[in-house]
Amino acid sequence: MSLGLTCLLILLASCSGCQHHTCLCEGRIFICQEIKVVQLPRDIPTNATELRFVLTKMRVIPKGAFTGLHDLEKIEISQNDALEIIEGNVFSSLPKLHEIRIEKANKLMKIDQDAFQHLPSLRYLLISNTGLSFLPVVHKVHSFQKVLLDVQDNIHIRTIERNTFMGLSSESVILRLNKNGIQEIKDHAFNGTCLDELNLSDNYNLEKLPEKVFQGAIGPVVLDISRTRISFLPSHGLEFIKKLRARSTYKLKKLPDVNKFRSLIEANFTYPSHCCAFTNRKTQNTEFYPICSMSPAKQDLGEQTGKRKHRRSAAEDYISHYGTRFGPVENEFDYGLCNEVVDFVCSPKPDAFNPCEDIMGYNVLRVLIWFINILAITGNTTVLIILISSQYKLTVPRFLMCNLAFADLCIGIYLLFIASVDIQTKSRYYNYAIDWQTGAGCNAAGFFTVFASELSVYTLTVITLERWHTITYAMQLNRKVRLRHAVIIMVFGWMFAFTVALLPIFGISSYMKVSICLPMHIETPFSQAYVIFLLVLNVLAFVIICICYICIYFTVRNPNVISSNSDTKIAKRMAILIFTDFLCMAPISFFAISASLRVPLITVSKSKILLVLFYPINSCANPFLYAIFTKTFRRDFFILLSKFGCCEMQAQIYRTETSSSAHNFHTRNGHYPTASKNSDGTIYSLVPLNHLN
Repeated sequence: MSLGLTCLLILLASCSGCQHHTCLCEGRIFICQEIKVVQLPRDIPTNATELRFVLTKMRVIPKGAFTGLHDLEKIEISQNDALEIIEGNVFSSLPKLHEIRIEKANKLMKIDQDAFQHLPSLRYLLISNTGLSFLPVVHKVHSFQKVLLDVQDNIHIRTIERNTFMGLSSESVILRLNKNGIQEIKDHAFNGTCLDELNLSDNYNLEKLPEKVFQGAIGPVVLDISRTRISFLPSHGLEFIKKLRARSTYKLKKLPDVNKFRSLIEANFTYPSHCCAFTNRKTQNTEFYPICSMSPAKQDLGEQTGKRKHRRSAAEDYISHYGTRFGPVENEFDYGLCNEVVDFVCSPKPDAFNPCEDIMGYNVLRVLIWFINILAITGNTTVLIILISSQYKLTVPRFLMCNLAFADLCIGIYLLFIASVDIQTKSRYYNYAIDWQTGAGCNAAGFFTVFASELSVYTLTVITLERWHTITYAMQLNRKVRLRHAVIIMVFGWMFAFTVALLPIFGISSYMKVSICLPMHIETPFSQAYVIFLLVLNVLAFVIICICYICIYFTVRNPNVISSNSDTKIAKRMAILIFTDFLCMAPISFFAISASLRVPLITVSKSKILLVLFYPINSCANPFLYAIFTKTFRRDFFILLSKFGCCEMQAQIYRTETSSSAHNFHTRNGHYPTASKNSDGTIYSLVPLNHLN
């Protein structure tokens, strides 16, 4: 009995062909899964269809190791932490071999350039998590099948050389080269291939794709460059791409001419603005009916390969698949379906803060913003020059007017920034949106506008309080606001405006949220509190101004209080000016507060109308209403021109009128001027009130 059992076991062992003491067979599958295996077994069954070498300690796979295994279909070499070298002709002349897996061999430093040869059935080659410094040489594979080459997690591979994949397959190929250490790809790297898919994702140090990288290739149809540092796409080869993936590719801020993406039907970008390049795009329905594009592909590939007449493309594979299920074949296909179009799919979608439009969404705004910013810059610069160069003593009102003119000048500079960038990026803003909104330019523009607007509101408030104080205590000279007091007050205002304008640059809100560089970011509690604080502060300033002018009105109407006629005129004029200023700002404040409370009432596109038509009106009007239209400004203007030999007669007339009016003013008040221009201003400080008439 025992003798019969022994004979039976010997017979089974001989039939299976397994003679090795550390490996085993499961049918025609030969498995070596022992750390005791330190070299390749020499008695592998010749009829084996699959080889598995897992957790072995083989250091070298010798030359011609698998020669003669003509039935071999799959080879797996994994978790071999001792493997260092794969010699030549290891995977050579194996007609049925269609899958090779080499993975988790961290010490594998070399695969001989002749290791892969004459593998006509190869469909899948995996090389993962090795110590290789170069891509394996595959140009002698010559497969007749569609091949997926999966080379990933090889962090020491730095370069893809020219013609690296030529000869891999006579059919289309899929190249997954993700998660390697690739830093450089040479021109013509994919020459001689028909690329169905090229995956370069997670090569974090890959910075560019050369202009000729796809020259000599057909495709890729699918291109994935996600999580790389690629900043530009080549212009050649894009016409074949149907799906483009570029997620978390933060350096890719500009796209080539969108007309080069003739076949693109789906894109995944990092920035929403890139989807704007393909707004309302329609693409022919060749994705669902590949036969539509099969013939041109065949012709193009035929021109390059010359004699390949019997290959099968990816499109034909799909047609065969659909033919068995739905019936259409090439001779019976309705080519009318090729004229159908599909909607272009793109993500991420542009949001409400960044719609698909230029910075100035309307042509009329594009014209008006230039007119307004030139007017604001010219008017306020003129006022500053005249006030600073005036020969008369710098008084509190004149000092405050200088501050207001400077604030309005900054708003003009902001509008000039916006208008200039709008002209430069007209109709192509999607290509410049990221550079502009994340760059120094937008931060500078945002800083200017927040600084200027807060300084302007602060100065208007101080002007109003100064007028109220001067009129209320007109006869109490000891309570007069001195220039030194005004300087201290305005220094605080400058510090406040500078600080709040600087906060978005350091992360409290952000200027990069919208193309017009306003702090509209309210996603965090601090950012929302910052925006609401500024808006409420502006409303509070308006309330203070209203209260002050109501008090001024009742003061000048009170017969028991003595105030000069000039003070009354100034109060009335400034009431009109400041109320006009804040009426212009009211719509902005209203809509901005609603938006900051996450209840937006208008879109960003409509808010640009407020930005151009309401926001800068004050900056344009203030220099004219506060200064240029006043007699004081005309006096200073003609006196300044007289220094250059112009308008001397008009200047002398204004000098005479000023001297006479000052004398009459002091006479009416029961005293005569005794202070010179260099006095401390106790008496002289009242004189400039007349100059504002």
